[in-house]
Amino acid sequence: MTDQLAAAIERHRDGISTETAVPRLTLTAVDEHFSLADMLYEPMICFVARGAKRTVSGDRSWRAGTGDMYLNSLHVPVTATFEELPYRAAIMRLDTQVLTGLLLELDEPAPGDSSPGQGAAPMPAAVVDAVTRWVTLLDSPGDIAPLATRTEAEILYRLLGSPLGPVLRRWSVAGTAATRIRHAAAWLLEHYATPITVAGLAEVAHMSPATLHRHFRSATGMSPLQFQKHLRMQQARRLLMAGDTTAAQVAEAVGYASATQFNREYRRVYGLPPAQDAARLRTAMTSA
Repeated sequence: MTDQLAAAIERHRDGISTETAVPRLTLTAVDEHFSLADMLYEPMICFVARGAKRTVSGDRSWRAGTGDMYLNSLHVPVTATFEELPYRAAIMRLDTQVLTGLLLELDEPAPGDSSPGQGAAPMPAAVVDAVTRWVTLLDSPGDIAPLATRTEAEILYRLLGSPLGPVLRRWSVAGTAATRIRHAAAWLLEHYATPITVAGLAEVAHMSPATLHRHFRSATGMSPLQFQKHLRMQQARRLLMAGDTTAAQVAEAVGYASATQFNREYRRVYGLPPAQDAARLRTAMTSA
């Protein structure tokens, strides 16, 4: 059912991740196994045409394989493993205005207010068809301007009637717990190096500390402070990989007052001290 979609992705891929001329469409193509990948997911829907990937967010794990789709409704640090290769997927970055406009047009009822921030489900045939047409617009660049937005709206319309519909609705409606948690997660992404308490973040989200903690863990699989630590670790790893800097300098840059604590937490997350982990990763990249 997804062969045509996989073929269209293959025609237009350019490396592992390809930004395309179709607004909000990214293509992913992975052919070689590698160790656990640190990723920062943004609000998006991934349509898997071939292969399989397992994603871990805090204490939550889900797998999406050929013919599946998964929705992530907020910025969240994750680790991913490509369990079946080759892997081909089309990714739709979510746009609040596009989805809200569609919901207003449909006069959708207000959603309930409790759900995880992620979900996976099989793609209905109508979704596969619409996503395939969306990607194959790349075969005819002149069709992108008049048809891309219309096809994107059709995909979203089909998704609203799918098992992912409730999460998608909650993501777009202002004032729900889901959108407040999304705002809190985005704030942490921008201020990951800033000391923060749950009470302080609760003020940002306009929630009580207990309500914030409950909904944040439900949405992300981790507490706000665990979320911030994962963001810090991912950024620290990127800085170490980038070049001439010490672990102590990186620790300060990502918000740690104690280099010793940073080294201890880094080793707990990645299995090696910072400098050794960065050297291992550079060796793996240059020998690939």
